Amino acid sequence: MAKRFNDNEWTNKMRIKLDVNNMFAERVGPEHGFTREEITALSDKVEEAHNNIKQAKPGFMDLPYEQTEIVREIKEFAAKKQGEFDNFVVLGIGGSALGNIALQTALNDPYYNYRNDKRGGCCRLFVPDNVDPVRFKSLLETLDLKKTVFNVISKSGGTAETMSQYLIARKAVAEVVGEDKVEKHFIATTSANSGYLIEISKREDFKTFYIPDNVGGRFSVLTPVGLVSAAFCGIDIEELLAGAAYMDKLCQSSDLWQNPAYLNGVLQYMSYKEGKPLSVMMPYAHALKDMADWYRQLWAESLGKEVDREGNVINVGPTPIKALGATDQHSQVQLYTEGPFDKVITFLEVEDYGVEIEIPAVYQDIQGVSYLGGHTLNELIRTEKNATELALSKRGRLNSTIILPEVNEFTMGQLIYMLELQTALVGELFNINAFNQPGVELGKHYTYGVLGREGYDDKKQEYDERPKKDKDLII
Repeated sequence: MAKRFNDNEWTNKMRIKLDVNNMFAERVGPEHGFTREEITALSDKVEEAHNNIKQAKPGFMDLPYEQTEIVREIKEFAAKKQGEFDNFVVLGIGGSALGNIALQTALNDPYYNYRNDKRGGCCRLFVPDNVDPVRFKSLLETLDLKKTVFNVISKSGGTAETMSQYLIARKAVAEVVGEDKVEKHFIATTSANSGYLIEISKREDFKTFYIPDNVGGRFSVLTPVGLVSAAFCGIDIEELLAGAAYMDKLCQSSDLWQNPAYLNGVLQYMSYKEGKPLSVMMPYAHALKDMADWYRQLWAESLGKEVDREGNVINVGPTPIKALGATDQHSQVQLYTEGPFDKVITFLEVEDYGVEIEIPAVYQDIQGVSYLGGHTLNELIRTEKNATELALSKRGRLNSTIILPEVNEFTMGQLIYMLELQTALVGELFNINAFNQPGVELGKHYTYGVLGREGYDDKKQEYDERPKKDKDLII
């Protein structure tokens, strides 16, 4: 069957767009809005950043093009296992989980796990993404472990949370199906060349998929980290990658006014430099709710850095915030419109929701309700987004909108790639390494030491000798 992403007319129709009108002085006023000249003045710096990115070629940039064989393997494996399992559980945390959740929320029915008619024989998906004991115990007690497969995701195999989940799940599965059948219930997604999980995978004879060594966790959703669960849940992973490739082609130029990832990145960077360190992502579609969660890790872990590339202490980094329209009009927008001028808001807008629900015309004698009749929920949520955008702009609050024609695999691939490339650009503008996370490691090392992992005795000593808390300050 011909793929729709091979139809140029369809792909152009599905092109996502970036509306930055409300980042400029003409719309929000000269005190906070930018001028075109201010943005264009950064062209040389962007050109240098563009060349650096092209030369370094971060691993995420290869993913749309170099996974033909692995995509075929994933699809064949998922098809083979369809019907054998009812449940697919992702054991991972952070970058090994958030992308899985975001794809599922965006591309499958909101109540997918509860609706057999929407699953088409595919597995239900569960991503615990934490080591909360109550939640994890309840999950294992809820699922029929005989009909459950677990994907253990860790590049190193040393992630304490993931490997703890795995050890507990393995024991539970063995007790139900027997030691000789454990291997059928586990997949390992890890590094091909090193780490504890690949060693365990070979010992246990688990089906194994590999994470490219040059792709970090928060950039890994378009690797087997996200693609395996997507395939098991009926998501078209070829179209997802085609969308990413399409956005890559749109972003080949260093010209800011031709490159949506670069233009949005520069505007975010400029906002930060002008005293707006808070970056809000606010989708007006529940399907994109968890994209804001995924973006939050991407932005925070990539750009929050103590030192620049020369080792100078700079303590830089915008703080990402997730919101949801129209829900957070009733909780956060009061702060956004009247609070400090320290935020830039990025709306995610969907033109076609795929369904339309009319609001019945009743209670004609009650003016405060009757006006809704004859309209649709689609009109309501779209109008609420536009009204919030206008209210913010009237108050001089910077905001932009990423517009998706509809939510499908192709547009999601575009959005993921655009935000990843935008992040890489801003890292260059800050002169930092956007692909490491040294601030995360220290807390991990203390945990390793306390739990007795070899080689971390010094961290255990530091932990044990930490300052005692003043009991008078615990009231």
